[in-house]
This record gives sequence, structure tokens and C-alpha cells, in this order.
Amino acid sequence: MDTNRTFTLVPPVGLEGYGVRLREWEDTDLADLVALYDDPEMARWTPVASPFGPDAARAYLAGARQGRAEGRKLQLAVTADGLVPLGEVLLFRSGSDERDLELAYGVGAAHRGQGLAKRAVRLAAEYAVAEIRPRRVLLRIDAANAASEAVARSCAFELTDEPPVRRGSRDREAVLRTWRLRV
Repeated sequence: MDTNRTFTLVPPVGLEGYGVRLREWEDTDLADLVALYDDPEMARWTPVASPFGPDAARAYLAGARQGRAEGRKLQLAVTADGLVPLGEVLLFRSGSDERDLELAYGVGAAHRGQGLAKRAVRLAAEYAVAEIRPRRVLLRIDAANAASEAVARSCAFELTDEPPVRRGSRDREAVLRTWRLRV
């Protein structure tokens, strides 16, 4: 990986592997996006609006498209068949060092426990290393989120000794530990 350059995120046509397909969100996905994010567990671990209704979904898609157009982030629906969104994986420039790429992810309540997050993160991380070539690929995970930490470990991420990152999320502050992909 090139340690001195920043990068632009150019959207892939789609990614497929490990039994999942990652694709861009479409306008027809609004109901699925609401079902995914209007969930207490998603509200607990992510900065999305809560409650998350159709207006929030439209604003979320608009923000995803703007971030993609600016080359700052990719937000991809996680599907098993290329059609129905079961979750999401995000790739974005790190706010602390634009040479680093962060991944984030979530899986809908009805689809948890099936290994979707692990497969989607592994696919997105491999894409990042091969195509985007950031200095580092990172996850930022709340220490209380044992499920996400298990996903990180299973996808070859290791906990760093960096100080926790504090991010505001609605009315609370999240304290996130940094995990780095072993390459």
C-alpha cells in the first residue's frame, strides 16, 4: 500500500464473493433501508437518525450519493442475490488521516448470525487493498460491541494501541477503538 498518497473512492460496478454481492443503493431500496436502520441495535452502534423513517432514508441516500460523487465514500448494500439489501458496508476516507480508509458495516436484524458482516467486510477489505490501496484499512469499533469485534478478528483485523477515537453520535459520544487490517 502507498503510504504517502490520498485516494479517491470510485464506485465499483459491484463486488461479489464469499456468497455476498455488494452493490450501490437504488431509489427502489428505500423500504429496505428503513427496515435495516430503524432498529434499536443499529441506533445503538451507528450515527444514523433514530427513528429512521422514509424521510431519513431519502436523506441518507442523498448523502451517500454526494459522498460518492465527491470521491469520499462508498456505501454499498449487502445482498445475497444482488437484489434484496440485507445490510450495508461503507468505505470512507478516515477523518484522522486521509491516507487511511475506514470500513463500517451493519446487518439487518432479520439477517444477523449468518456471517453476512464477516463476508461483506472481507470482500470490501480485499477490494480496498487491491484497488484503492490506502495506507491502512481500519475499523473503529465501540469496545462494548462484542459482535463487531468478533467480525474484526475473523477478517484479519488486529486491535491497535492507538488512543480511542471519540465521535459524536446524536446525543451521546461514542468511544471507538481502532482495528487495523493485517496485510
